[in-house]
Amino acid sequence: MSYLAPLFVHLLCAAFWVGGMAVMHFAVRPAAVATLEPPLRLRMMAATLRRFFIGVDASVTLLFVSGFAMILATGGFRAVHWRVEAMMGIALVMAAVYVYIRASVFRALRRAVDDNAWPVAAARLNTVRQLVTLNLALGVVVFAVAVMGRGA
Repeated sequence: MSYLAPLFVHLLCAAFWVGGMAVMHFAVRPAAVATLEPPLRLRMMAATLRRFFIGVDASVTLLFVSGFAMILATGGFRAVHWRVEAMMGIALVMAAVYVYIRASVFRALRRAVDDNAWPVAAARLNTVRQLVTLNLALGVVVFAVAVMGRGA
């Protein structure tokens, strides 16, 4: 049980974060582009991201807490498989990208939307899109390492 509870939390948080990025990237954004004029689209995307990021804040925190709990339950870093170290390294990069999005780019996006500075808001949203694409790709790699690395 000391391993299963953190594993459940870990998988749930990873699914929320990576799955949420996929939904935003492949469904929400294209639907907004296809149906909304730029000012309304930018407002909607900023509001949607704000709500999503609240969940991501919790997920990223719980991913690290549950990950360390599982590492400790299996005997510490000296006892873990190479794939755990790989996942941890990629997770650190993903978290850094997310913190940059959350603390810098998204803050600038919200300011631009509040100021009705639509070209600036569009540029910031495009930066968010590009960084989310990077993090989504890294998240898929983490899932691949977790699944394909089993038994290797």
